[in-house]
Formats: sequence, structure tokens, C-alpha cells
Amino acid sequence: MKLVVAIIQPTKLKAVREALVNIEVTRMTVSDAQGYGRQRGQTELYRGNEYKSNLLRKVAVEIVVNDDFLDRTLET
Repeated sequence: MKLVVAIIQPTKLKAVREALVNIEVTRMTVSDAQGYGRQRGQTELYRGNEYKSNLLRKVAVEIVVNDDFLDRTLET
């Protein structure tokens, strides 16, 4: 068995879940996460004040699969 962890954008969660169901991978754990990569945060506006948000909202998807399903899961 292998643990596959993917950090994705929250808007992509539905598409990822549907793609995994199509290859018969139906068990996963989804957690909220925060982080940043190439974008290095964003500037936000709150009550007229501008501030920099260093951490952006992400979703962590954890999938445990048998060795038979590993390649299909990684491709998806």
C-alpha cells in the first residue's frame, strides 16, 4: 500500500474526485491547508485597508491505494 498526498486548489477538488471515482479509487481524506508557491501570497483588501496574505487556501488530498492502483492514481 502507498500513501499519495496531493496539494491542490480548492476549485479543482470536484474534478479530482470525479476523475478518481472513474478509475475506481473511492477512498480519500480531504483536509484544508494553507501555503504558497510561485505566487508568494496575494494582496487583499479588508475594510478599505490593504494587507498582504502570505498563505493561500489549499486542499490536501490523501489517498491510500494498493500497488495495483498506484500508477493509475498518479496519472489521474
